[in-house]
Amino acid sequence: MATEQQLVEEQTGSPVSDRESNRLFPVFLKLEELRVLLVGGGKVGTEKLTAILGNSPAAVVTVVAITISDEVCRLASQHPQVVLQERPFNVHDLDNKDVVVIAVNDKEISSGVRNAAKEKGLLVNVADTPDQCDFYLSSIVQKGNLKIAISTNGKSPTMAKRLKEMLHQALPNEVDDVINNMHLIRNKLNGNFDHKVKELNNITKVLVEDKPQEKIFPGKKIALYAIGVLLIMLLGHVVFSFITLDQMVDFYHGIDPNFYWMCLTGFLAQIVAGSMGMGYGVMCTTVLLTLGISPPAISSSIHTAETFTSGVTAYSHYKYGNVNAKLAKSLVLPGVIGAVVGSLLLAKFGDDYAKYIRPVLAGYTLLLGIRILLNAFKKNKTVKQGNPNIPVLATIGGFIDAFGGGGWGPLMTGTMVKSGRTPRFAIGSVCVGKFFITLASAITFFASMGISHWPIIAGLFLGGIIAAPFSARLASKLPPKTMFVCVGIVVVLCSLKIITKIF
Repeated sequence: MATEQQLVEEQTGSPVSDRESNRLFPVFLKLEELRVLLVGGGKVGTEKLTAILGNSPAAVVTVVAITISDEVCRLASQHPQVVLQERPFNVHDLDNKDVVVIAVNDKEISSGVRNAAKEKGLLVNVADTPDQCDFYLSSIVQKGNLKIAISTNGKSPTMAKRLKEMLHQALPNEVDDVINNMHLIRNKLNGNFDHKVKELNNITKVLVEDKPQEKIFPGKKIALYAIGVLLIMLLGHVVFSFITLDQMVDFYHGIDPNFYWMCLTGFLAQIVAGSMGMGYGVMCTTVLLTLGISPPAISSSIHTAETFTSGVTAYSHYKYGNVNAKLAKSLVLPGVIGAVVGSLLLAKFGDDYAKYIRPVLAGYTLLLGIRILLNAFKKNKTVKQGNPNIPVLATIGGFIDAFGGGGWGPLMTGTMVKSGRTPRFAIGSVCVGKFFITLASAITFFASMGISHWPIIAGLFLGGIIAAPFSARLASKLPPKTMFVCVGIVVVLCSLKIITKIF
């Protein structure tokens, strides 16, 4: 049997020993237990210090430079263990140090510092000079406890940076939850190390195994199609036996003309809402307002129709793996409470106070959408808000959605994305929460004021049901950056639409 080396040589046409390869040994240092000297306080020095403190915030670093930039001073002010010495390098700076990082643009000074450090047996990294480095500072991808270091053997930092961006987008933030859960499972397992490894392999094996798919032979396909055609023919015969053509024509002419517009509105609104987690209520409310329908009737009609469409959307997102169960659960109960309160107040007070709440929401979501768009186009930097208080946010979102006819999507999805959650999982989880708050609102409206405008409800329902599977599929296929841009655009447009309607 051919060895791995023989296979590589056969495929490439040259011996492995004749080709250069990456022979660096990957090591993760406990840098917070070592003493670091950073020589240089300019732009490159700032990058090195940022990398060190970003991965090891408690690392003890001494910065020596003739001129220290404001950015380095700012970093030092945030980390008290960082010592700044604005003066030329002295050989005694190497005393009691373990690691040296050189970030100066003078090759002669850089070489002198390196030689002095090597005489003391210290490990040295020299910026932009791979052949003088004992180690490289890798491009890092971090998701909680997961940390991936990327090395191109010093050949192409740009390629390492691109791989970092690709992996950062591909790995969801929820991967840290998986790691923590695996750690808990491991601690609960009994037996020696080998037994624990085998058990964990059995648990995770399902994640990588391909499920065998049933092969449908041509004859079976033909039989299935034939049965389907037969059922359609039987159904048509039954229908036309009890309903005459004249009755169908009369029914068609008796349909409210607004029904077809509602079908189109429901379809487009559900495409937007299902794929981006927002916009359904705002879009439908805008159309219904132009028809002169009262706000209580608008909200009740939208939530009644949306009960069905949001249910299909939630199931579709679950089917395509877009839902974070923990996040979805934390949204449901507070959101339902807010929705019930909002529905009761709207049914009682009508539109007397809704006009005061919606401008505030529109202004907030407008700013949020602009920030999301700006962050989507920022390079090499992820701006992240602190984690929001999800129960409070969900309660407010449920109340605003029921009382104002929409707003759950822009508020919840926009805030979740802004706080650093993966758009795909944020949208899927928010859509699951949307189903429950919509159901609660519809039941409350029905109990307090009844249901009217059935043609509108039917049109929104039919259009939304048709669009729901497509919207969930779209959410699972769009790359994260595209999703950020789409979410930002939808939030801005919906917010501007509300503001212009008010003023």
